[in-house]
Amino acid sequence: MIRCLLHVLVGSAGLCLLLTPVAAIGQITVTNLQSPYSFVGSVSGNEYFISSVNGEPESADNNGFITKLDGSGKLLNLKFIEGGTDGVTLHAPKGMALVDQTLYVADLDALRAFDAITGKAVATIRVDGATAQAHLTDVAYDGAGVLYCSDQHANRIYRVELPSRKMALLVADPALAGPSGLAVHPKSGQLIAVSWDKGKISTISPQGAVSELFSNGFFSSRFSNLRGVDFDRWGNMYVSDFTTGKVWRMTRDNRFQVIAEYLPSPGDLSIDRANNLILVPYEFAHAAEMNGLEAPSDGKSKAEKRTLADYGFIPPPSKPAEGAAKK
Repeated sequence: MIRCLLHVLVGSAGLCLLLTPVAAIGQITVTNLQSPYSFVGSVSGNEYFISSVNGEPESADNNGFITKLDGSGKLLNLKFIEGGTDGVTLHAPKGMALVDQTLYVADLDALRAFDAITGKAVATIRVDGATAQAHLTDVAYDGAGVLYCSDQHANRIYRVELPSRKMALLVADPALAGPSGLAVHPKSGQLIAVSWDKGKISTISPQGAVSELFSNGFFSSRFSNLRGVDFDRWGNMYVSDFTTGKVWRMTRDNRFQVIAEYLPSPGDLSIDRANNLILVPYEFAHAAEMNGLEAPSDGKSKAEKRTLADYGFIPPPSKPAEGAAKK
């Protein structure tokens, strides 16, 4: 397996993946962020948003901000949405989800909604009938009118009905082991949660039943503290391991690949399926990056050795002329 090094130069990050950079965009690095947590894009791939905690992750200091990029990765506004400005409340923004032109942001005990065009606050959503303060970590959209929010500290996942924006508890289960990141499979609609405490991956049914999908073995520990999870258009899963500095890919046939390592605190990543890009924030480097992903190679069996050509580093071998003898 090919593994690449990350080079950190003057606060900027460079993600070295098994990929071929997209010609229209290439590798884009965004700097001058402040403890970036999440990096998401629109379904069309025409705009991108990065959340910056800007301080202590559990502090209600109202100085968090959201950065906006255009479809080419160009910085439009470093502080497109900023706590304490224009009447906006935004303390420590973490996970985000974009639904049409509304950006939903997990911010301590509230899910805040903003207009993705103007940056204006639209709504503040809290748990219905909550007796204890929530600590929302991530948010994911199922594409069919439902948002899911994780509470890493309380081992809880909430369900938000749209457009009523009513938030209610879906499941509270220690088996979630600190659900830090959420994603919905683009084809099956299955809800996935990754664990910060035990480095495992779980599925959650519509009724709230938790099932273990992947976990560390007794003699081996593949994952440490997982932060982000998402899927590409083919159904391959990507997870970021914050502590070990790795990004893993789990293919549809359950093979595991490290596609990047030696990364400085990879956070709540996401996949731009429209442009086949991976979006990764780096909390300790105060930077974020977008880059092209490889397309899956069809027609190669597990037994057949993959080459550099499969990952776009060299041209594929020329096909033999018709009628040529096979060796």
